[in-house]
This record gives sequence, C-alpha cells and structure tokens, in this order.
Amino acid sequence: MHRKKLLALLERYRKQNPEENEVIDRFIHFISAHPDCFELSLQEGHITGSAWVVDRSGARVLLTHHRRLNKWVQLGGHTDGDSDVGAAALREAKEESGIEGIEPLSNSIFDIDLHSIPARGDEPAHYHYDVRFAFTVTDSEDYTVSDESHDLAWVEIETIAEYTSEESMLRMGRKWVKKQNKEE
Repeated sequence: MHRKKLLALLERYRKQNPEENEVIDRFIHFISAHPDCFELSLQEGHITGSAWVVDRSGARVLLTHHRRLNKWVQLGGHTDGDSDVGAAALREAKEESGIEGIEPLSNSIFDIDLHSIPARGDEPAHYHYDVRFAFTVTDSEDYTVSDESHDLAWVEIETIAEYTSEESMLRMGRKWVKKQNKEE
C-alpha cells in the first residue's frame, strides 16, 4: 500500500515524459519488486528524494558541492523509510540548506534519475532511484552550509554547465527552462 502513491506519480510522470519510458519502467519494476524500497537497508539500492530548489525569480537553483560525491548536485538524500518521497525531499532540502521557507511548486515529479553509488567502507556499491521534486524559496534565500557539503551556491540555471557536466543536472536545467518558457 505504501508504494501506491509513488507508483501513481510515476505513471503521471510517464504521460508528461514518454521519452523516459525505459527508466520509468526500471523504477516501477524496482518499486513493485521491493516492499522495502524506501529503506537504506536494501543493499542493491533504494528510493531517494531530491529537491530542485529555485529562488523566487525562478532564475537560480540552489546546488550543493556534495562532500561525499565531491561534485555539484541538487539537494536531497535518503527517504529513511518515508514513502512520501516529496516530503522526504523537502526535509532534506531544509536540513542541507538551513532554509526553512521552502515550499513545493507542485505535487508532481519534476525529474527522475537512476545512478550508481560507489562502494565506501562497509557499504557496497548500490543504486539510487532518485525522485526529484521542484521547490521554491518563499522568504530569505540565505543558506547555511551543512556538514554534508563543501559549499552551497545559488546558480543561474542558464549557466549550470559551468558547475557540472552531469547529464541529469543539465537535463533538469533544460526541463526548468522549458517549463519557464511555457509559462511566459
């Protein structure tokens, strides 16, 4: 039962992003096959929640220079067993940025990404089935760098390629620009 909401969100996402059918199918198969898909203890992989946090103008996104991965990425992390992935992404965004005034722009999925996490210590290599939601800052954009990050930065979405060559980050930038252009 706890997986039905995410499965329904993925089917809605499929209707808006049919070009991503292959990865959507992999997500649905993984979630359907693993009742414990939200648990960190599932060693082959788990669902994670990420936050594409934009400023009030919608022109900048808040990125973290992730301490463990040593690269610029969106905020987010493990769901810690929470099947409400959007709520988990919001919690992670607030924890990693110190910004309390963050609100969802939609209850729909903004992006998904399946990526490998390398082995570290006792933790084997595994996959993150990352479900990403779009959020906006509602008041102060002042952030605090947490111990999970080397740094945080507000980055002009049009210049995101100056911070990362990660295709999933560039794809989110393209999706955001396309969304903004539709709304104008």
